[in-house]
Amino acid sequence: MYLLLFKNFIRSQSAYLGMLFLMFSGLVSIFVGRQFIDKQKANIDHTAVYQKEHIERYTGYIEKDLGLLLYYLKFGLVNKTDNLNGLLIGQRDVNPSIQSLTIRNLEGQKYDTDLQNPVSLLLGSLDLGFVIIFLFPLVIISYCYNLLSEEKEESTWILLSVQSQTPFRILFQKFMVRFAVITGVLFFLIILAIPILDLRINAALGGFVLVSLFYIIVWFALSFWVVSWNKSSRAGAAGLLCFWIVLTVILPAVLNHFILNQYPLPEALDTAIEQREAYHEKWDTDQKPTIEKFYRHYPQFRSYGFPEGNFNWLWYYAMQQMGDDESKDQADQLNEKLWKREEMSRTLSYFVPGLHVQFQLSDLTGSGLADQLRFIQETEQFHEKKRLLFYPKIFANEPTGNTNWKQFQLEYYNKRSTIRWLVMLGPLLLFGLLFYGLGVINFRKQTVL
Repeated sequence: MYLLLFKNFIRSQSAYLGMLFLMFSGLVSIFVGRQFIDKQKANIDHTAVYQKEHIERYTGYIEKDLGLLLYYLKFGLVNKTDNLNGLLIGQRDVNPSIQSLTIRNLEGQKYDTDLQNPVSLLLGSLDLGFVIIFLFPLVIISYCYNLLSEEKEESTWILLSVQSQTPFRILFQKFMVRFAVITGVLFFLIILAIPILDLRINAALGGFVLVSLFYIIVWFALSFWVVSWNKSSRAGAAGLLCFWIVLTVILPAVLNHFILNQYPLPEALDTAIEQREAYHEKWDTDQKPTIEKFYRHYPQFRSYGFPEGNFNWLWYYAMQQMGDDESKDQADQLNEKLWKREEMSRTLSYFVPGLHVQFQLSDLTGSGLADQLRFIQETEQFHEKKRLLFYPKIFANEPTGNTNWKQFQLEYYNKRSTIRWLVMLGPLLLFGLLFYGLGVINFRKQTVL
């Protein structure tokens, strides 16, 4: 029976068009992901070469004044991009994956990023995650909206009901045939992506496939429920399209607006202003209070005392440090609100399947806000280590030749969220069971079935 239903389905023009649409858009998205990964790798290679040449050039120019040398020298930290990121680019095309930092004030550097084309940012990236979240449901809707109504409108359902004791089973089998076709397209695209993106077959890739599969199940279950309303084809199509618009466009936009209002970020501007003012006003004040505040932050350096003269590097780097210290409250508030936004968004996403899938795929590919916030925290620790390494050398007026500059290569950050399978798949499973259960209840109420 399944073979006959499959042959009847595959002969229809809509089946071909739907599969071609998904395959074409999926193939394009995979190559967009490949282009993104290649660009990221090229940026990392370029930065590694640049840092090496940058250090060699400046250490050749400045042989005695370590404080002046470290005013210019930059040290790189890379948020390593896994090839799986090619399946879902997420926020990686907006947030910096490479931080090149001096040991001067941090707040003025840690949010620096490359200039981006505003048109491309507005349109977003056509990655495979976009195809799965937005386009797969549209094809599922086109396959399922009239499974029952078409039979009734063509007066074949009565004949089928008379000839079969279980017409409901035939309807269910029709759904399963379409589910097999859509699932086949998904697996085809994933198998195709493995060599193109050079993906490792691991738990993260398995999680990506399972989340996508469960999301497809949710949309088939939702279609099953709408079909169980026993309405016309037009009503079925309208109902499913309304669900698609609400679940993929309206609800995420409403929730985003709500979260933005709950946690506004005036601290972003306040931090920048506070850091700049805290640093620049120190030029017009006595050196001793600035150095005293610096020693309260770093008591281990108090033995260097209070150098005399109009300018010295201890005072200069103390000013830089005070710029960060005096903007710390605003910076902490900004970071706290960003985490609260992330936590609230993640909690609310449990009630919106598409949003939940986006969060889970972002975690698996390391492309979400949570990953970026953790990278910023790692950037702060990286910057602090460099300060603690070089401050004593600068304050002791060590020659630049005492340091082995070749040891300073690019450093990498590669920590990802732990995969929590129940949290990842549980909400989608519950949605699928809910919609399927509602559909079964509706069908049992209809005596014609």
